[in-house]
Amino acid sequence: MAEITAALVKDLREKTGVGMMDCKKALAETDGNLEAAVDWLRAKGLSKAAKKADRAAAEGIVAIALAADHGTVVELNSETDFVARNADFQKAAGSFAKLALQAADHQALLDSVHEGQKVSDAVTQLIATIGENITLRRSAKLSVQNGVVAAYVHAKVDGADHLGRIAVLVALDSTGDKGALESFGKKVAMHIASANPLALSETEIPAERVEREKTVLLEQIKEDPKAQGKPQQVLDKMLEGRMRKFFEESVLTKQAFVLNPDQTVEAAVKEAEKAAGAPIKIAGFVRFAVGEGVEKRQDDFAAEVAAMTGNS
Repeated sequence: MAEITAALVKDLREKTGVGMMDCKKALAETDGNLEAAVDWLRAKGLSKAAKKADRAAAEGIVAIALAADHGTVVELNSETDFVARNADFQKAAGSFAKLALQAADHQALLDSVHEGQKVSDAVTQLIATIGENITLRRSAKLSVQNGVVAAYVHAKVDGADHLGRIAVLVALDSTGDKGALESFGKKVAMHIASANPLALSETEIPAERVEREKTVLLEQIKEDPKAQGKPQQVLDKMLEGRMRKFFEESVLTKQAFVLNPDQTVEAAVKEAEKAAGAPIKIAGFVRFAVGEGVEKRQDDFAAEVAAMTGNS
């Protein structure tokens, strides 16, 4: 029997886009014949995965997993919402979220072992089985030494509280009562799901985002009839006021609390400290919404047909 070298496995993987374990198996089944191995993978339906890799995966699902002092959220994307309702797809998303609890970062998650193969290879297997491009796009983790990591999932999958369209994790640093912290943490997570803050504090908003907002507001002020003929110091005051409003709407602690708009999130924290019996600090948050930031491809069917027939 021919020796199945790492280089040969790598060549087959690059040709087909199929996972390493499946490539190794194909070469073993074909006595190391590369072309025969390609055909073997095609016959098994596995090499279809490579052909789908350039298709936009902007649908899908987000999944959370919680442990004693940390939590994770992952986004598993598909091309259509139909696949997002597939039981195997949903099961994989939940499993990947649990694996992320032990992974240091997203690459470590992709390299983790899932049912005898790497997570990255398991995703490739899903592509071949389901027939759409699927990507484990991102993952994140929050942890605390004292306190809780609370979660909220919006637009949940029926019968699965850990799966949905939007998922939020909130880390509360506190030595207070765990039950009270978990209850308040979920409320803050619900607020974040709805209000979508940019950051926890003003300093955490990227400088380029702040400058972009200033540029837009300055243009608005120039067009404002009330600003015409005003001295520069008045214009500066107008900009300062509008930037203050921007931060109030963008920074979590400054936002009006969704569950009680008469108070800010910062004030809600102070109130929750009474029930918890100790100071509370929001140490961090993560919000994942399915497909955010993914450019969805809009296919022009007529142009595609024309291109296929040479009539473009």
